[in-house]
Amino acid sequence: MNNTEKELLSKVIPDINYEYAYNIRSNSKSVERKITNNVKIISKEDNKGIDIIVKDNTNFEYIYIPVLITESGLSDIVYNDFYIGKNSNVYIIAGCAIKNEGISRSEHNGIHRFFVEEGSNVHYMETHYAEGHKHSDKILNPITEVYLKNNSNMDMKSIQIKGVDKTKRVTKIVLENNAKLEVTEKIMTDNDAKADTIFDVKLNGVNSSCNVVSRSFATGNSKQKFKSKVYGNNKCYAHVECDAILKDGGKVVAIPEIIANNVDANLIHEASIGKIAGEQLIKLMTLGLTEKEAEKEIIKGFLK
Repeated sequence: MNNTEKELLSKVIPDINYEYAYNIRSNSKSVERKITNNVKIISKEDNKGIDIIVKDNTNFEYIYIPVLITESGLSDIVYNDFYIGKNSNVYIIAGCAIKNEGISRSEHNGIHRFFVEEGSNVHYMETHYAEGHKHSDKILNPITEVYLKNNSNMDMKSIQIKGVDKTKRVTKIVLENNAKLEVTEKIMTDNDAKADTIFDVKLNGVNSSCNVVSRSFATGNSKQKFKSKVYGNNKCYAHVECDAILKDGGKVVAIPEIIANNVDANLIHEASIGKIAGEQLIKLMTLGLTEKEAEKEIIKGFLK
């Protein structure tokens, strides 16, 4: 990697540990890779992307899957499949960073599929960031599919820091018996950026459960839309929450849809959208902060 790529990587994965397995993709090509005894990374023969295979009973292993784009006008697509063996506990750190100094659009479409076997725990973190010429589009479209087998768990954290002009985020999840899902999504948009989020969760198993929290901050003339569909197809529990802060001409739309197909399905949806409260600003400004500094502290706490 050159210095520009290293700097971009630090934006989305600041503390990568090269002792573990990793695959670094830059401008549509794999530039660095490492495998371990428990984690294999294999290039697909029939498509762009990789298969990540985790052995049964793998405990406390990290896997890093960053994507970097520094070419203006590049449209990239990748298909990554994760096969998590039984009774494993792994941390998967992904992220995509775009630096586009030209005026043509740069785009990355990442399709990730997770096949999580019985008794396994997956901790997944994905961070998105972009910078560059103000008149160039920087586009990120992640599609994530998760299949949780009996007694498996997934903790998913997705963060969009800033600079992304357009994004469409689609997440589809299927849970079997006693499977559990925790999702936290945090999105910041500015200027004229647009962000669409779609969650589709099917609680098929007995005593399956999910908790989905979306926290967003829309400023400038940016627009965000959050749409969730949760299907309670068995005795299950689901909680979906959408919280948003608006500033300037920012707009946020929350569209909940919960479908109970079983008498023992317990489904909850909450939504809260509003501007930064004046009393919050005043309280921080009495501590010596300027108005802009106070706003930054409120936003930092909201997205934390």
